[in-house]
Amino acid sequence: MSTISGDSLLQQLNWRYATKKFDPSKKISATDWAVLEQALILTPSSYGLQPWKFIVVTDQALKAQLRPASWNQSQVEDCSHLVVLTAKKDVTEADLDQFIARTAEVRGASIESLAGYKGYMLGDLVKGPRHAFIHEWAARQTYIALGSLMTAAALLGVDACPFEGIEPAKYDAILGLEGSGYATISACPMGYRAEDDKYASAPKVRFTAKDVVEHR
Repeated sequence: MSTISGDSLLQQLNWRYATKKFDPSKKISATDWAVLEQALILTPSSYGLQPWKFIVVTDQALKAQLRPASWNQSQVEDCSHLVVLTAKKDVTEADLDQFIARTAEVRGASIESLAGYKGYMLGDLVKGPRHAFIHEWAARQTYIALGSLMTAAALLGVDACPFEGIEPAKYDAILGLEGSGYATISACPMGYRAEDDKYASAPKVRFTAKDVVEHR
């Protein structure tokens, strides 16, 4: 059963845009942020493995440090919350054991009953050919999270500006990620648009359905 009308959904997706100028005086409420954080946590991922960590930066001094590593884009400093999406650099058997233990805890199952699932993941991600580019695999998962976050934000009336226009290695250094097993993939400033952001009223440029959707 639908909990939101199609018109309302499309209205909010048309309302959102890659915000170029945030109003630094407007902050996301604790209530709305809690919802957005849960939207990140609820993001689906391959195998359900969640090979990521989301770093939420609200400290103004830290945002100022990150701005030069973000092609000097003002959104990094002026937003309410800066979400940095990071991905695991490797996936090991220990990671699978942690996930299996959590699955058993949440679903009331025995670890033994999940041995087959663990074995399948082990053969694919740890011992299989995919392990040669496992960080790339993990990085792709973070883009699912980014999409979920932007959609959830639009439904709440929160602005966002996803971008890869950053220097990931510098982010890693500033955020102390070296040696953590995670590496920066992208960032997403979030908050509320400035009244004088001219891009807020610019018509969306999208190809028509016949150009990008094929029915068979």
